[in-house]
Amino acid sequence: MKHATFLAAAAASALALGACQRQEAAQDASVPEAPPTQAAPAVAQATPPPSVEEITPIEPLVVTAPATPGTPSTATLLWGVTLTNLYEVQAGKIAETKAQSPAVKSFAKTMVTDHPAMTNQMTQLFKATNEEIPTELGPRGKSMINALNAARPEDFDKVYLEQQRAAQQAELSLLRDYAAAGESSEIKPAAAKAALLVQAHLDKVRELQATAK
Repeated sequence: MKHATFLAAAAASALALGACQRQEAAQDASVPEAPPTQAAPAVAQATPPPSVEEITPIEPLVVTAPATPGTPSTATLLWGVTLTNLYEVQAGKIAETKAQSPAVKSFAKTMVTDHPAMTNQMTQLFKATNEEIPTELGPRGKSMINALNAARPEDFDKVYLEQQRAAQQAELSLLRDYAAAGESSEIKPAAAKAALLVQAHLDKVRELQATAK
């Protein structure tokens, strides 16, 4: 049974991530600013999982309290990873067509392949939690996709890579936190494995950004 008590550590992590992303978004208007994440009260009534429209792909939110105080919530991991992966695939397909650099196109192709594989590997574990699994992007993910579609050819690679940097960093933080102290001993190894892949993606994004400068 899920308790209604949110963790101070999880809330602090979400606040720090949201603040960092808002500062970076201000430097590049092409990446939508994430809504602020507020710490939950110490005691609250349990609520059902939020609708897809309430979750963003690059700023995972705490949606339920973990069964054991002091551990990241499995529901948080499920929603954050699933929605980020949905975004990565859609964005990758656009970049395969619109990217100007062959290296960026190659990276986009990797995203279209790797992120569905990651989702598939974790789906069975997620199903065992009986949590609702999101199947479409919320408003922020959709606005990011719209920004890619609207980007001019000469701006596309910069827009795409900046979105990727933010999305991969957020997903990596979520996976690492869960791998270290997540509430499910069965899912923690899968989160640790996925974190290695996302770290490699993030490293490649930074390399591509440095080359483009």
